[in-house]
Amino acid sequence: MLAKRIIPCLDVKDGRVVKGVNFVNLRDAGDPVELAATYDKEGADELVFLDISASVEGRATMIEVVKRTAGEITIPFTVGGGISHVDDMKRLLRAGADKIGINTAAVKNPSLVKDGARKFGSQCIVVAIDAKFNAEWGEWEVYTHGGRQTTGIKALEWAREVERLGAGEILLTSMDADGTKDGFDIKLTKAVSESLGIPVIASGGAGRIEHFNEVFQQASADAALAATIFHYKEMTIREVKDDLRTKGVEVR
Repeated sequence: MLAKRIIPCLDVKDGRVVKGVNFVNLRDAGDPVELAATYDKEGADELVFLDISASVEGRATMIEVVKRTAGEITIPFTVGGGISHVDDMKRLLRAGADKIGINTAAVKNPSLVKDGARKFGSQCIVVAIDAKFNAEWGEWEVYTHGGRQTTGIKALEWAREVERLGAGEILLTSMDADGTKDGFDIKLTKAVSESLGIPVIASGGAGRIEHFNEVFQQASADAALAATIFHYKEMTIREVKDDLRTKGVEVR
């Protein structure tokens, strides 16, 4: 069994890391380059950098911040936000990204997943899915543009489709759990993980150390992503990993 990964996330807006609750009420959490360097030293397995306003503002991801961040770390680095063409992927990979995260652009143009996987390899393409429970459907709906727009697309169907198109990994964020610190969305994560053959990164809701063990043991996640608890020093990556080891979860 592959070791489970712990991944801090840098949501970047106007060059600063921010964090909110349910995708709103954002507050400043620091400088992305400094935080990235800290997480690398603390033992993070990977790092995710999301330019959360790029798609909404219709602009490309901040290349200079990506370059500076990549220069400070040695761990794999996923970059997303404002990527709409294969050329955008190429620029970010050249700037130091190891993987490319696409969300809104993939929904608008699913062939982007296939084109990116064909050109750079599936291991490079991470499809981010922001999902919210739709009570009328009794299942989860995909949202785009930083959680601002509904799509009418069912999350489970979309996850299977992007796997078929060549995505190498899914970054699955529960909008219902995001920033609440009440725990990962076990039902959503389990449903997606068990229907795919590619790794799923669970995101949204981490608040206590036991939440990481729960998402690995109960929902079959391959990695767990968190932001608030790490940014505001509520717990460290090392503490999370030590706790997981005592519970029999294999970590690096």
